[in-house]
Amino acid sequence: MTHFKNVNRILIIAPSWLGDAVMSHSLIRHLSREYQAASIDVFASKALQPIYKQMLETNEIINNPFGHGQLRLRDRWRTAQTIKSNRYDVVYILPNSIKSALVPFLSDIPHRVGYTGESRFGLLNHRRTLNKIQHPLLVDQYLQLAGETQSDGLALRENPKLRVNKEDFERTLRKFNINAEIPYVCLCPGAEYGPAKRWPKEHFAALAQKLRTHHLSSVTLGSNPDVDIGAAIHQLSHESTENLTGMTTLEEAVHLVSGAKCVITNDSGLMHIAAALNTPLVALFGSSSPTYTPPLSDNAKILTLSLGCSPCFQRTCPLGHTKCLTEITTDSVLTEVLAVVGKNINQ
Repeated sequence: MTHFKNVNRILIIAPSWLGDAVMSHSLIRHLSREYQAASIDVFASKALQPIYKQMLETNEIINNPFGHGQLRLRDRWRTAQTIKSNRYDVVYILPNSIKSALVPFLSDIPHRVGYTGESRFGLLNHRRTLNKIQHPLLVDQYLQLAGETQSDGLALRENPKLRVNKEDFERTLRKFNINAEIPYVCLCPGAEYGPAKRWPKEHFAALAQKLRTHHLSSVTLGSNPDVDIGAAIHQLSHESTENLTGMTTLEEAVHLVSGAKCVITNDSGLMHIAAALNTPLVALFGSSSPTYTPPLSDNAKILTLSLGCSPCFQRTCPLGHTKCLTEITTDSVLTEVLAVVGKNINQ
């Protein structure tokens, strides 16, 4: 295991996706344990900062202003000079792109750790070789950056864990007029990656109606790209669900997920948030694989059909039918939800 000496400040270059950011918490928890005297800062986009603020181990969250694909070399140099003044000892670069390694390199951070990725020779001085066969789980690939051996990595992994303040949760309930005395479930129909990861809106709508017959209220959550899907589910379900897609901040969505009796979700960022909050969840996998990015929770139930054509890892179904998701029936999901809620309804 690689252990650097005299480490006072650590910087994490965060990934770009919400779910990946949640899974990076395992690495952060390990580093906090390994370097107990060091402070850990995170360089993250504005969209991901609320997640890192929910992690007890993080100190300062530094804004990453560079969008996907943007080089802006002069701006990266200016940002690097600001980061350089913080005098970091070690930086862990989670994305594999060349651009993500530029700021740490220009900041003259002594130890720059990451996977070789896009031939980042020179930009990194502690390069790791990514072996997806040996470490198929993304969370373990992040953990390996700390130098864990293949035999120790899984045993030493601490799963991501987010915490919500009770007062924040209650304030969010009041804001959206949600009765805390009535058990609710969360529907999370979005998946930013693409439609091949989304259970059909018609299925979500039918589920919402069936939940209501079982005296369960539901709240539909999602970000701005999910607004149309949320509206369609609301209409198709004859207003059986409270549609909050595009209306909450990420922090408020986290609060609502934390209080749900169950979360029904695609393979998405909200799935990983629910797992990190230890909220019971039913995860629906289609074009993606639970062997790579599963919900890291004992309270998670995974539904996947494992058809001959899946997982294909495509944004849209190459065959045009998305049977890997459309053939997951509403009744099969309802059965899992009722089993979960039955265990938790009185908790």
